[in-house]
Amino acid sequence: MEKRYFSMEEVQKHTTAESCWIVHERRVYDVSAFIQRHPGGEQMIVQRAGGDVSRDMNGPPHRHSPNALRWLHQYYIGELRQDGDQEEEQEEFSQKQRAVRERSLAKQASNSVMDARCKSVDPENDLVDWNKPLLWQVGHLREKYDEWVHQPIDRPIRLFYSDFVEACSKTAWYIVPLVWIPFVIFCSWYCYTELAQGNTRIFASFTTEYSIPIHKYCFPALFIFGMFLWSLVEYLIHRYIFHMKPPASNYYLITLHFMLHGQHHKSPFDGSRLVFPPVPASLVVGLFFAAFHLLAPGAVGRSIFIGGLCGYVVYDMIHYYLHYGSPKKGSYLYGLKAYHVKHHFEHQKLGFGITSRMWDYPFHSLIPEEIFEKSH
Repeated sequence: MEKRYFSMEEVQKHTTAESCWIVHERRVYDVSAFIQRHPGGEQMIVQRAGGDVSRDMNGPPHRHSPNALRWLHQYYIGELRQDGDQEEEQEEFSQKQRAVRERSLAKQASNSVMDARCKSVDPENDLVDWNKPLLWQVGHLREKYDEWVHQPIDRPIRLFYSDFVEACSKTAWYIVPLVWIPFVIFCSWYCYTELAQGNTRIFASFTTEYSIPIHKYCFPALFIFGMFLWSLVEYLIHRYIFHMKPPASNYYLITLHFMLHGQHHKSPFDGSRLVFPPVPASLVVGLFFAAFHLLAPGAVGRSIFIGGLCGYVVYDMIHYYLHYGSPKKGSYLYGLKAYHVKHHFEHQKLGFGITSRMWDYPFHSLIPEEIFEKSH
């Protein structure tokens, strides 16, 4: 593709949210499709539209991570032609760029030991064939997988060959509340009426003399406790299952990791994969209910479980909003959005809390405040 050149006057004509161009290190980017996703808010980019953001991105105070700079390259549209530049200067610049690219390719080729079945579409950036389902390819990346999966891209992901299975693996965000909120309401009513009968007691299986009756008015407390308990489960699953580091030699664990969470880190703005699809979710919910019923049978256990299920729905909705929403600057969700973006782009081994940072404190996985403030 022939390289395009733009003057600064041309760039300065694109200063709205609908058509937003910026310059970074003499390269021109059209970030119109990104501004709503920017963790600092839409206005922070619009205010700088039509200008050079090199100093802003390199910091201080807002030093952007290598992943953020890599992400910016997806919106590249051409080079900046400065006043007084001669064609030979532009050609010299292009030659330098080609030389850098060739050195990068040579280094990558010398270091690559991945399976030969991993075909690259873009040898400079990609290690897989994006024209084919990724789930069958990622296991062959071996020791390259961990670095590759944490280099985000902005494009949809296909996991399966089967159209039906692929459709079951993704969903629109609003399907989650449509499916689960009626279920939560019905089960809440059922548990409340069961408690209202006055037959529910705890410790009754050990002794009737010292068993404690549970009144129907205890239901809200049990429900809230379930939501609180879910927040812990959310953290533990995210940290110890979703962020396990599969052995480089184990094709199946790498594939499982990518299916569970790796695909989300590779394409964090794939809107169809930001919430848990109802079909696989129903299987997981069923397993959780069965396990929970063994630990806490009866109306008390079911009340806690329903609170946990509601906590899951809240978690999924907040997670989607953190990726696509534009919270007001200074609000709780604004800080949470910036915190979560830091987890995706720079500190993948920290910041596992989604709906809150509460459990990051006792488990010592909090993104340090000084790092968070200076580099988001």
